[in-house]
Amino acid sequence: MPFSIILASALTLDAPTIFPSSQGEPFLEWLSNSVFVSVCVAAFIIWFARQATKNMTVVPGPTQNFFEAVVQSLYDLIESIVGAHMVARVFSLLATLFIFILVSNWFALLPGVGSIGWGQAGEYGFNVTAPLLRPTTADMNMTLAMAAVFMCFWLYWSITEVGVKNFLNHIFGVKGGLTGIMALALIPVFLFVGIIEVVSMAFRPMSLSLRLFGNVFAGETLLSTMITLGKDLKLPAPIDSILSVTIPIPFYFLEILVGLLQATVFMLLCSVYIQLSTAHDEEAGH
Repeated sequence: MPFSIILASALTLDAPTIFPSSQGEPFLEWLSNSVFVSVCVAAFIIWFARQATKNMTVVPGPTQNFFEAVVQSLYDLIESIVGAHMVARVFSLLATLFIFILVSNWFALLPGVGSIGWGQAGEYGFNVTAPLLRPTTADMNMTLAMAAVFMCFWLYWSITEVGVKNFLNHIFGVKGGLTGIMALALIPVFLFVGIIEVVSMAFRPMSLSLRLFGNVFAGETLLSTMITLGKDLKLPAPIDSILSVTIPIPFYFLEILVGLLQATVFMLLCSVYIQLSTAHDEEAGH
């Protein structure tokens, strides 16, 4: 299978290995292009964090100043949602998810991501079927894994913060401070509502992962379509070359904004889920 560099390639749902083989099993079958990009993104974040904090000074330099501004802004935002009693426990995970998703989304906009790889010659040029680099958040496996890991921590934090009894009472208990016969009469209603709440909690990993995956995957597909628009319309080569550069420019700026927005939405939804299950009822003693 020949290797080539082209201008753009359509993104596929599956994440192929970066070392495909035409005979037998592929080499390093577990190493998909999205896993490779995830390692690159994680390595870059760790390197940058190390560079910003290895020689910290009272008067920070540009790198340290930028890093501290990002961390402090995220800390203040998360604290305003989950509360001062939870921020120390949840900040590291939520901030890591935000930074990793943001860098991954913006990494996908670099030239060569999705357009360098293996494939074969087609009717309208070379078709890359196994890209070397693939946006990691455009892989459902990655987004679902992040959502599942968060939900495991969410369950642990919720139970350890309020206790098993209060956690179950929050889901199935009678709300509104009702007592006596009225509370007994409404128990079946709130049990049914609790079951619905449990189902909604079970769907949270899917909704978190699908929202992020769908937006990033759609954005990559949109950019690929805009880049190859002249070729699809069978325009002359000079016009096709000009359009392939000028038309995608507004959509690149749009994807920069979408990348930031989706990372923020993912982190904020996680923060809200934590706040809803760990907030202490101020009227618990009444």
